[in-house]
Amino acid sequence: MYYVNEKFINDRLACISDLALAMNVVSRGWKGTLSEGLVQERALHLAAEIVTDVGNALIDGFIMRDASSYEDIVDIIAMENVIDGNIAAPMRELVLLRKQLVQDYVEWPRHELHKLTPELPELLGEFGRQVRSYMEKELRGFPGSEGTGDQ
Repeated sequence: MYYVNEKFINDRLACISDLALAMNVVSRGWKGTLSEGLVQERALHLAAEIVTDVGNALIDGFIMRDASSYEDIVDIIAMENVIDGNIAAPMRELVLLRKQLVQDYVEWPRHELHKLTPELPELLGEFGRQVRSYMEKELRGFPGSEGTGDQ
């Protein structure tokens, strides 16, 4: 039987709306200020963490093959039909930013609007919908599970 930490996954997916709001505000009025750049940087970082955290939890909970890298997490959940290709490609691009955002941040171009920033609010929302749909479908009928409730 699967042990899917639904609370962990849902808690992270719940953060998407705040990140989407921040990315929308920053991208619509972009002037390249330091504060805008820092908001964008943190929002991209948290978005990458959400995708990898949720992906890892799904991989562990549904006993999928082990990931060899952050981008492999996205490839696995796409291969397992958790997310479709339209979402997988930009999510893979997002997680590839993680190293630069976390380790090479001194080189991050804070004055530039990253091309993913205006696209991510909608894409992250769809990522969340697809993950929830997958969990509901896969967990339906398991004792102790309401589809997307705590387990």
